[in-house]
Amino acid sequence: MAKAPDTSGYERFSDVTARLDEIIADVRKKDTSLERSLDLFDEAIALGTRAVDLVDKAAFSPEERERLAEPVSAQDADECEKAAGEFEAKAAAERANADSADEAK
Repeated sequence: MAKAPDTSGYERFSDVTARLDEIIADVRKKDTSLERSLDLFDEAIALGTRAVDLVDKAAFSPEERERLAEPVSAQDADECEKAAGEFEAKAAAERANADSADEAK
């Protein structure tokens, strides 16, 4: 099993979210390989864990706590679902290409 990416260098939540935005952009590129997409997925999971750790350690005002308790907007949920769908489509296409290559041998 591969070692989890090191996310200890991310000290601010905004740094984590900025990197996650970069990962989403990279995965959406058609020329990003499945292997690279999987590596980015692993990094995104590690960054999510780091974000949770940062939030757990943060001291929030009552207003901030109330805002955090609000449900995710439909737009944000749609964006996440779209990114996941694109990842799945890319993975399926890569598997189909690999299967075709195996059959040709």
